[in-house]
Amino acid sequence: MIWLRALATVVAGAMLSTAAAAQDFPKLSGRVVDQAELLPPADEAALTDKLAAFEARSKQQVVVATVASLNDRDISDYGTQLGRAWGIGAAGRNDGVLFLIAPNERKM
Repeated sequence: MIWLRALATVVAGAMLSTAAAAQDFPKLSGRVVDQAELLPPADEAALTDKLAAFEARSKQQVVVATVASLNDRDISDYGTQLGRAWGIGAAGRNDGVLFLIAPNERKM
């Protein structure tokens, strides 16, 4: 019976990672992920520094992401799946924040 539960856990994990990969999410490259290329490099660096300072003070992770497309998904669903795929926030505390901007769909 134990091996059956372990197998079910492995299969469920594989399905979740396949679903996340199917989303074609941008790679988490830092506190600011500007896939839509909205921010000049100096602004991206300044925002990264502010987010790092906030995280150092509060112990809460905030990531800002711009995406070129939501791929016909609802922004709240896309954001939830993206945050989970990236593992935003501290494990067990569910305290991460993802600020998602999709300029082509005019959604935040």
